[in-house]
Amino acid sequence: MSEQMYQFIALLLYMIALLWIGWYAYKKTTDLTDFMLGGRSLGPGVTALSAGAADMSGWLLMGLPGAIYLYGASELWMGVGLLVGAYINWLLVAPRLRAYTEVNDSITVPSYLENRLKDTSNILRMVTALVILLFFTFYVSSGMVAGGKFFESSFGLDYHVGLITVAVVVIAYTLFGGFLAVSYTDFFQGLIMFFALILVPIGGVIYFGGWAEVKDVLLSLNPSHFSWTSSVEVGSVLGDYLESIDKVRAVTFAGIASSLAWGLGYFGQPHIIVRFMAIESLDEVKSARRIGTGWMLLSLIGATFTAFIGLAYFSQREGIGAIDPETVFIVMGQVLFHPIIAGVILAAVLAAVMSTISSQLIVTSSALVEDLHKAIFKRHRPDRYYVLLGRVAILFVSAIALLLAWPNNESILSLVSFAWAGFGGAFGPIVLLSLYWRGLTSQGAIAGMVVGAITAFIWHYAPVDTGIFAVYEIIPAFILNLLVAILISRKTYTKNNQIEQEFEETLALLKKRP
Repeated sequence: MSEQMYQFIALLLYMIALLWIGWYAYKKTTDLTDFMLGGRSLGPGVTALSAGAADMSGWLLMGLPGAIYLYGASELWMGVGLLVGAYINWLLVAPRLRAYTEVNDSITVPSYLENRLKDTSNILRMVTALVILLFFTFYVSSGMVAGGKFFESSFGLDYHVGLITVAVVVIAYTLFGGFLAVSYTDFFQGLIMFFALILVPIGGVIYFGGWAEVKDVLLSLNPSHFSWTSSVEVGSVLGDYLESIDKVRAVTFAGIASSLAWGLGYFGQPHIIVRFMAIESLDEVKSARRIGTGWMLLSLIGATFTAFIGLAYFSQREGIGAIDPETVFIVMGQVLFHPIIAGVILAAVLAAVMSTISSQLIVTSSALVEDLHKAIFKRHRPDRYYVLLGRVAILFVSAIALLLAWPNNESILSLVSFAWAGFGGAFGPIVLLSLYWRGLTSQGAIAGMVVGAITAFIWHYAPVDTGIFAVYEIIPAFILNLLVAILISRKTYTKNNQIEQEFEETLALLKKRP
């Protein structure tokens, strides 16, 4: 049996497992709350790993190792920012959001903001839903691009065949199983990702005879590769590999600040914070935080060492430019292990891609159905109608994302960075203010959200990337959103007894935690 056949069998078994989980979740989904939020029944382990798997996506196994492969340890500032941001998100947002959404009976981020701020116009809810639809379309597209690249590099299949394969499987289990299927599969996929990210660097160190040998190879190749503050002259080792990459990426204060600023994005990612709303009880948030942070720390370490080992390996053999840097994790799994184990490692990459796509699809579906449709059409209908509509919404968004991904003309990291900044800049300050400041108003939230989203667009698509436009767009978007939301809220604030009562009820729930 050929190596590719072993790997294909491993992937086939993995996909069958996903579809089975989707069917199992389908049997447990009886109403709209189940479909959109899993009936608030997630345990700490499922909550933590599903949030982590939904968060990291193909970036962790493809984007980050590829960036470190090219530019060295200076790319790790982004990982530091993400790790710190994720921890603070678990610490500050998770418990309060879980408590508040229980008090005001909300099952989506837009419905939470509307209920929290008592906006009777439905404008806030619709604006929030539209921002989700806009940026998640790009985000889902990035996952599909990663899926297409995965099959292209692993099996030599046409990019578009891989694209369609990933889309069909992930749409199938999301379509039928809803939020429970997404959470259970994300938990399963998080375990596979963790296993693979630990296995590949350990296998690489054993292959070279120790870490010291790997380090010596890399230092002889470029003394700056382990430096967090020095640039790596990519052109000196890659030659004419890719004309589209920066030949020298200088490490500047703006660059480090931009990388660390990725951590700001966590407060506004709907597909992550919705997990906080779904955890079974407040008592389990602390356990989930510890599990999630530990999983993320070890996974980031694994991705980093995979890039270093891959660079050392190819520098001594086919040449550094022999592979697409974003596929170094995939290729090293095939080089180091038996085809069956390599198949499991391939499944980890696919898991990273699919877990994020499915999480984003379910949140997008809820935005279309629970927020836009219900806000526009006031007529009440039975839950089975809205569940069916949610499934149609998943198909609709998937089709648009598939069209955007079809040309394969943008890197995974580029697509992810734009969507991440869009959500972080549009929602992050509003979520934090809504949880900690009684004075936030619906007018302030809408104004801040719109300013944040527009700023992210302007910065990302600016014709220049120097001066103030050199910083990551999430920084100006977050700051301007925060300032505008506070300013407008102060001008439009009037005391609302119901808001005050719910705020106090939320604080009372939080005080009851052990």
